[in-house]
Amino acid sequence: MTIESKKDAGKLTLTITGRLDTSTAPKLEETLKKSNDGVTELVFDLANLEYISSAGLRVLLSAQKTMNKQGLMKVINVGEEIMEIFDITGFSDILTIE
Repeated sequence: MTIESKKDAGKLTLTITGRLDTSTAPKLEETLKKSNDGVTELVFDLANLEYISSAGLRVLLSAQKTMNKQGLMKVINVGEEIMEIFDITGFSDILTIE
């Protein structure tokens, strides 16, 4: 998995490529901890995300809880397979998906 991070004022966009699973979720968590100060808008671009496991879902949920206190979070460019996982797990009701 690779994470491309782009910060512009209070907006942080994270483009995730590859697989977000048990072995890669800690890397995303660490990136969020380092980059989250002063962020009022967090955007996850999942156009190139191939797979997400429960560990990856947990990181997204944690980020959503944090952003509920300090701004807004949205998920963009969600592929069909990832959207199906969001639907099955109920995450499509929790996350703002565009």
